[in-house]
Amino acid sequence: MSAEPSPSAVPSFESRVRGCLLGGALGDSLGYAVEFDDVATIRSRFGAAGLTSFGQLDGGSHFSDDTQMTLYTVDGIVEALEWANDGVAADETACLWLAYLRWLATQGVALPSSAPVPQPRWIDSQEVLRHRRHPGKACLSGLATGQMGTKFRPVNPESKGCGTVMRSAPFGLVPHISEATVYKLSTDAASLTHGHPSARQSAGAFSVLVHKLTAGSDLRTAAEHALGVVSALPDAAPELLDRLRQALELSSAGTLLSPEELTAHLGEGWVAEEALAVGLYAVLATGADAQLDPSAHFRQAITVALNHSGDSDSTASIAGNILGAFHGEESLPSDWLEALEAPEVIRGMAQRLIAVTVG
Repeated sequence: MSAEPSPSAVPSFESRVRGCLLGGALGDSLGYAVEFDDVATIRSRFGAAGLTSFGQLDGGSHFSDDTQMTLYTVDGIVEALEWANDGVAADETACLWLAYLRWLATQGVALPSSAPVPQPRWIDSQEVLRHRRHPGKACLSGLATGQMGTKFRPVNPESKGCGTVMRSAPFGLVPHISEATVYKLSTDAASLTHGHPSARQSAGAFSVLVHKLTAGSDLRTAAEHALGVVSALPDAAPELLDRLRQALELSSAGTLLSPEELTAHLGEGWVAEEALAVGLYAVLATGADAQLDPSAHFRQAITVALNHSGDSDSTASIAGNILGAFHGEESLPSDWLEALEAPEVIRGMAQRLIAVTVG
């Protein structure tokens, strides 16, 4: 049985938006501390249980390119909606491409001469976003071509790294649009950097799942629905279907997988379908106890999502996005939020999205 908020504690839309973005940043920040460590190294540093809180980190924490690109996704969406609210039609994917080009500039990469020069926006003045935190190679190379990649003209045809799925939660936070639109926006944006069907479809499935949660669905129903959306595609990526089905099945077993079992069954998370599956498994498997309070659920899920030999920041940020959208901002551990880098920037972007949608 999936954990569900009590009727008196159903989070507001605004709480879900803030929870999704802040929750993703929390998972990303803890995971980034061990992103390149195998589980044996993690245990040697933090003990048998692994990394379970910010208090175990010396010298503070930082979020990675996952949170950076998620916030730039928000900004691209916000710009498109600002145009729409002013009665001007805008190409949403072009707005996202321009946002990602502005992110590329924060990474110290010169924009190619063939690319347009984007006009600066509020997000670009936030110094904390200008650090290079191990950005994905395909994200950099795809944008550096200066070509606006599409499904039919991909810039990285064979790339299916998790750089698409880890940045795509914001598409699910846009209300009053159809699920088909959510999926299309997300997969079109993924095509800007990655061409492999699994990279695009994983991003679409993740966005649809978040969209379902913000509308009030329970976790397992939303996950099964996302799997159904992918299953209905004429070109469904078989590896994505396999990983999602395994995540749903394994999370119902009643016992948590060990980190070694987790990666053996679902992968390390470096590619899109694996990152989504690991994050989703962590959320569902720890949410089986209906008596678990939301904050404890969040802590446990993030712990499962990051303590393994793989892409810990991406898998934990995905888990954090999902749980923040489900439980709302109130579920986020207060001591973790106190340790989070630049929460005012994340809240600022959340508020900009809220303002152009329901504000």
